[in-house]
Amino acid sequence: MAAQNSQGIQTLLEAEKEAAKIVQQSRQYRLQRLKDARSEASREIDEYRQAKEAEFKSFEASHAGVTSNAQVAVDKETSIKLQAITDAYEANKDAVVKKLLDRVLLIKPELHRNLKRVGGAELQ
Repeated sequence: MAAQNSQGIQTLLEAEKEAAKIVQQSRQYRLQRLKDARSEASREIDEYRQAKEAEFKSFEASHAGVTSNAQVAVDKETSIKLQAITDAYEANKDAVVKKLLDRVLLIKPELHRNLKRVGGAELQ
């Protein structure tokens, strides 16, 4: 009986070793799958990034002309407005200077209404 118990115990130990081996293989397989999934995801991310960068560069290239055209239009409009202001200045500068000089040189000597005489009587 001791031999059978010993053999049964031996069989259980072998089964336990076999189970431990299977569990270890499963863990290794799972870790390998995780590593593969990470590398695959990293590769897909790189491909997606490259595709989006290429798309952005093509978008940027197609709209670069629009930006330069807009800049040319803004520069043209600015020069037209600047020319209009310069023309208005040239046309009106003599009249403005004359009005300023007339106002500066127009002197009406009169006493201020709040000024009091030295004797205390008010002037009107």
